[in-house]
Amino acid sequence: MVLKEDIVFGPVPSRRLGLSLGINNVYSKYCSYSCIYCQVGRTDHLVIKRRKFYEPLKLAKKVIKEVKRKNPEVITFAPNGEPTLDVNLGVEIELLKRDISKPIAILTNSSLLPREDVYSDLMLFDIISLKLDTVDKNTWKKINRPHPKLDLRDILNSIEDFAKEYRGKLLFETMIVENVNNNTREYRGIARFLSKLRFYKAYIQSPIRPPTEKWVKPASEEDYLKAYQVFVEELGRDKVELLISPEPSSFIFSDNLVYEITKTIYVHPIRINQLKDIVEERGIDLDSVLNELVGKGIAKIIDYNREKFLVPKTRK
Repeated sequence: MVLKEDIVFGPVPSRRLGLSLGINNVYSKYCSYSCIYCQVGRTDHLVIKRRKFYEPLKLAKKVIKEVKRKNPEVITFAPNGEPTLDVNLGVEIELLKRDISKPIAILTNSSLLPREDVYSDLMLFDIISLKLDTVDKNTWKKINRPHPKLDLRDILNSIEDFAKEYRGKLLFETMIVENVNNNTREYRGIARFLSKLRFYKAYIQSPIRPPTEKWVKPASEEDYLKAYQVFVEELGRDKVELLISPEPSSFIFSDNLVYEITKTIYVHPIRINQLKDIVEERGIDLDSVLNELVGKGIAKIIDYNREKFLVPKTRK
């Protein structure tokens, strides 16, 4: 059996957003980056040209149906790839806002922000989380492995312009990886860039789920505390949060548990300990669920940082 992607997954617990219903609005691993720490595997289609993926009305109907069933705190475009590659993104959010009063968020790597159409589409969101792992060109190429036609300076300039104009809740994410960007020069460069902007919160993150490249490791606790200290010095304590521990096991799944799990792991690897909590709460034996998922070739178990995770069998 082959694991199939779905438009809607979760809700999943988000350390930034709360209980989030995810929208997988692009096909598997269409992205403008191929980040070394990506939790959903290596990019198959490294692209920057926007295209059609799902029919907007079909997507909106599926999302609205799940919102009514599961009542999440937020709806988030967080696909198995870069959401702004979807040329229908603006149409989709307008359709959703006709029927949904919940805040609508997007997690983007920021790379297509220099495009006027992407810039305009993002203005429609209530919450935006922009990736900013470095302001150094060489580090950017090492950690994010961008499409060769992208330019970091253009991206940074567009972020500055966008932050001046945007009136929603603007967040930034910075992933710190051992032996890549875990040094004071990197921390200071990012923080000083952010100090020029109007935004809600900057999150310092650790690769807590299995990364694309096996050599990727979290930095030391001392490194994360140093990054936090530098960010606080430049931005103020109320603007910075350190996210280096796992989220709680507060997934919400329907009665079709195996199906819900397969949809979720496609974009969000699940710890076996989390899965144990989820199934035992329903009076189901963990081994029976794992036999169903792993035995039928839907999923596999991998080890990372002394923990076991359930991921798609097809993950590279």
